[in-house]
Amino acid sequence: MSEGKVIDESGESTGAVTPMMAQYLEIKAAHSDALLFYRMGDFYELFFDDAVAAAAALDIALTKRGKHLGQDIQMCGVPVHAAESYLLTLIRKGFRVAIAEQMEDPAEAKKRGSKAVVRRDVIRLVTPGTITEDTLLDARRNNFLAAWTEIRGEGALAWADVSTGELRVAGCARAALGPMLARVAPREVLIAERATEDTGLVPQVEESGAVVTPLGPASFDSTAGEARLCRLFGVAGLDGFGSFGRADLSALGALVDYLDLTQKGRLPLLRPPVRESSGGVMRIDAATRRNLELTQALAGGREATLLSAIDRTRTGGGARLLAARIAAPLTDVAAIRARHDAVEWLAENRARADALGDALGRVPEIERALARLALDRGGPRDLAAIRAGLAQGAAIGAALADADPPALVAAAAERLDGHDELIALLDAALVAEPPLMTRDGGFVARCHDADLDAARRLRDEGRGVIAGMQADYAAETGIDSLKIRHNNVLGYYIETTARHAEAMFERKDRFIHRQTLANAVRFTTVELSDLENRILNAGNRALEIEKRIFGELRDAVLAAQGPVGEAARAGRARRRGLGRPARGRGALDAPACRRFARLPHPRRAPSGGRAGAAPAGRGALRRQ
Repeated sequence: MSEGKVIDESGESTGAVTPMMAQYLEIKAAHSDALLFYRMGDFYELFFDDAVAAAAALDIALTKRGKHLGQDIQMCGVPVHAAESYLLTLIRKGFRVAIAEQMEDPAEAKKRGSKAVVRRDVIRLVTPGTITEDTLLDARRNNFLAAWTEIRGEGALAWADVSTGELRVAGCARAALGPMLARVAPREVLIAERATEDTGLVPQVEESGAVVTPLGPASFDSTAGEARLCRLFGVAGLDGFGSFGRADLSALGALVDYLDLTQKGRLPLLRPPVRESSGGVMRIDAATRRNLELTQALAGGREATLLSAIDRTRTGGGARLLAARIAAPLTDVAAIRARHDAVEWLAENRARADALGDALGRVPEIERALARLALDRGGPRDLAAIRAGLAQGAAIGAALADADPPALVAAAAERLDGHDELIALLDAALVAEPPLMTRDGGFVARCHDADLDAARRLRDEGRGVIAGMQADYAAETGIDSLKIRHNNVLGYYIETTARHAEAMFERKDRFIHRQTLANAVRFTTVELSDLENRILNAGNRALEIEKRIFGELRDAVLAAQGPVGEAARAGRARRRGLGRPARGRGALDAPACRRFARLPHPRRAPSGGRAGAAPAGRGALRRQ
């Protein structure tokens, strides 16, 4: 690779492999299975085959610039500020994307020499199962990453939502994998490389709508997986979380290992794993689930499904919870009755239910904001969302606690309380409507930090400060015509007429001569030079202070992430128009179930039933 023309940082052609291209090829070799977004200034550039594939997928221009080994270098790029929309398209089309960022300022690189390359490294591998950005996610649907494994005839499926922290595992034999995938609906499924020898496995996973990602045997090692989980949760053993078999630990460990790989060591805020009992929820085979159209219609999408007929949730978290409960109906009678108690309590008091619904409608997305902050992808609006969510949650909790609610509602209300200190900190530090990005600045409230206020005053009121200094110098010298001016050569300087200059020359310890013109003489002072530097640097200084404050606020939120996450999960949305079955608190017996089966299918009668609606029994399935 020592011959051929390639482009350097400036885009110019040279006769050999430049340091920049050598750096690119080295990073690309380590991520050969992904498109490489290579940061160059305000753009992510793609080269060679990556550029050809990305240009076709994104419908953007493909250019040629320079040569490598005698061949034209194909090239395309996307602006950094709009990268998320392009990422969404690439992820939906099945690509994985490695993000290589500039890890230092170009000015720092120049200190090592004029030909030094800005240090770059991959900070994240974006895959369908690991995205966290709001613009890439469906607010009303979980984005699960799953892992399936089988050890000595024992199978397990583990799944996690990086954007909310949910982590679950269930026993899952090979024969039960199809129904489980249909229920969980993951975006990406990890399997062991050896499992690809099963010719039916990959097509089965892909048929469920997920992308298959094979991993080496080390990722699925159950002993290593147990150690990874212990490190992640800071515990000596997992007994406090439940009883996990070797297959469970293998699947869970593979998830953690893959997240460590894709997030480059910055693991998301995962909650302790929950192992589902085999009889806790109803098992529905894939064909029945498909024909019932519980959460997905036969034609695709969510329109004309049971979920679309009854979903009146007011928050994204509530919508995700409802979808999960429809996909996995409970079989535990006590748990079913507890839910019925909560629904009946609301249904009996329409005014209370409407007030709660309105209050929940003002609760922002806390879980996903918390996840982004933990992965260092969050911004000021995520902090503001947590502030607003906790404040609204406290008000909801106080209102519910005074209304003698049933057990489930009372437990949720209790988790909503106790965040006064964090709410007060965020409220005092943040403006009412902060910008999206930290780099935009302006999100810290006035009077929160004295140094920040001073820097902003210099940045915004520099002319007024200079005018005040000019008045002071005029009074000190007795020269009313003295002026402070500015040009690009001298910067700020004091100017007086030649007739008045002699008085200032006599005070060399105070006024430093800079320049003599035909009719004017220019001076400076130590104070003026210092003020000039502070004015020029005030903008950067203010932004640096705001970034520091952002880091402190983020750390405060993450320090309370356990209770904050509990509050987020407690603040789920209610559902309208549903109530306890007519038998009230009576037994859930077979006759009741048969009467329920004769009711109109909610998908066909979202308004409570109509003449001619098909029953939800076998005949309905045949007609569908």
